[in-house]
Amino acid sequence: PTVSVFYGISIKMFFKPKEHDPSHIHAVYGEYVGVFDIKTKEMTEGDLPGIARGLVTDWLGLHQEALEEMWRTQVIVKLPPLEK
Repeated sequence: PTVSVFYGISIKMFFKPKEHDPSHIHAVYGEYVGVFDIKTKEMTEGDLPGIARGLVTDWLGLHQEALEEMWRTQVIVKLPPLEK
């Protein structure tokens, strides 16, 4: 499910019966994808370009608590986009 969209970047969070820790989100920008650790805000996998990576990191900083709550409860809510 998509949690937010901004500047052409879609933020997604998936829950599977055995979704692995650490808590993370997927950022999709065209053909690029990055997986970001919610707690550290670091990209742990993927090939997201630097500018998009920075935007996702900024957005994560604004919504970190809400994302951690979503991960814990497995209830998805839409979050506001990044505005600059």
